[in-house]
Amino acid sequence: MDDGIGSGGTAAVRLIRGMPLTEALDPADPRAWTAFDVGVRQVLRYGHALLEEERTAVLRSGTAGEAASRPGTAARHPATGRSGRLRRWVTAGFRRPAESSEPAAGLGRLPYDRPGADGLRGGGRDARARLALALCHPDGRVREAALERVAGHPVLLPLLVIRAGDRVMPVRERARRLLGERLDVETAVVLAPLILRVGRRDRGAFGLELLDGVLRRAPRERLLPLHTHTDRTIRRFALRLALEEGLLSPGELARRAAWDDDAVVQGLCADAALAASTDGGDWDEVLEPLLGARNARARSAGVTALRRAGRPERAVEFLIDRSAVVRACARYVVRQHGTDPLPWYRKRCADPAGPAVPPGVVIGLAECGERADAELLWPLLTHPAPAVRARAVAGLRLLDVTDVTRLLPLLDDPAPGVVRETTTALLPFVGTLPDGLLMTRLGAERSRPVRVAAFRLLDARGGLIGLRAAVALLDDPDDKLRRWAGQSVQRWHPGADTPRGETEVGELLDRARHLFSDYVLQRRKWEAGLTG
Repeated sequence: MDDGIGSGGTAAVRLIRGMPLTEALDPADPRAWTAFDVGVRQVLRYGHALLEEERTAVLRSGTAGEAASRPGTAARHPATGRSGRLRRWVTAGFRRPAESSEPAAGLGRLPYDRPGADGLRGGGRDARARLALALCHPDGRVREAALERVAGHPVLLPLLVIRAGDRVMPVRERARRLLGERLDVETAVVLAPLILRVGRRDRGAFGLELLDGVLRRAPRERLLPLHTHTDRTIRRFALRLALEEGLLSPGELARRAAWDDDAVVQGLCADAALAASTDGGDWDEVLEPLLGARNARARSAGVTALRRAGRPERAVEFLIDRSAVVRACARYVVRQHGTDPLPWYRKRCADPAGPAVPPGVVIGLAECGERADAELLWPLLTHPAPAVRARAVAGLRLLDVTDVTRLLPLLDDPAPGVVRETTTALLPFVGTLPDGLLMTRLGAERSRPVRVAAFRLLDARGGLIGLRAAVALLDDPDDKLRRWAGQSVQRWHPGADTPRGETEVGELLDRARHLFSDYVLQRRKWEAGLTG
């Protein structure tokens, strides 16, 4: 789960080289701290995990030869010889390594520090940098000793959160004690993203329980930053906490469901708002935000609640909603009120020349109509509004009424949405489509939606025709089409309708030789009945 380990190692090296902690990593990003924790161990265990530019500088300066001549230094990675000295520098002041007889180094300098010798200049390092590195040290004794000094450096509290889930029990227990002493409401709000991230680990439950207990005692206004956080996990946690404590009114929940872009938050808020509403005056405060929401989940909840609120007549206006689930909820409410929506749809589709035909009416008729209603949709294929034409094609497909002859001309429609819907409707009938007509639409003079539709149909057909179309696009100037054609050729196998021994297959495969190894190419030809 610790993504960005490479960036964590980079941050560790920056810190070692004297860069301030707040510049070496982003203190507000929880991923930066977890990556830093892993990156420090990588650097201190394996010196070759240093920055790429440092290794390049070492190689160019000739230090590689000097490193190889020193005992205990790996010649393959010139930077590896530094890892032992880095560990001794980090542990100085926390414990004296038992295997070393030399005294602990001073806080400011790296042992054997010679400017330019290894690309690591040692001046200017402060106690906070060493403490940050020690808190992530591979040795648990060093991590445990460093914990007591965190109190003087609040910026390092994120590392205390990480150590509260440490794999070593003494480190973990001491970190939890210190975290429990220092986690107040203000700190909890700041550290909540990291605590929730670490809480997904095997030993992260303590942090979640501690955070939950602190935030439940917090005033409502202190939790506002969590409700508007960019991370949806944080917003979900804050919302569940607010719901359990009853901190949000039904109106606030409805407005939250309307503007939040997370589907989970939308559902939780909408359900809670409706559950908390009564037959009294709360309905106006709840229904208006839900019915006016941009997301379909909130609108569908609001439309369904119209029945309980005693306002089913308002559901009629949502019979033409752009969302299928909202239309379905509106039909349910209208039926419960004793009205059949089908005649309502039929009446509004009866005039195909009417410029005010909403697209939702067309698709709504198909969703609840019968196959005989297709007669009302066919004239809409020539409607001036592209959205109406696209919905008419989709409606005919839903009614399982597809006339290939009448739909083929729509492949040349100027509206990309109409072309896409037509392609989807014709896919089950690719075996009956004229391949010559489709091949001509692969030409570069055609619009991109038309070319994509033609190749999609030809590729679905497969066999010799599909291979012919794919090879024709291998040199196409359109990057996506060319890549798609190459993948189609690589996936190609002769079908039941591919004539065995067909020389054209061999010629086409030879034109795509660069996509295969010699063995795979020979296998494809053998499958097609070609030898030699």
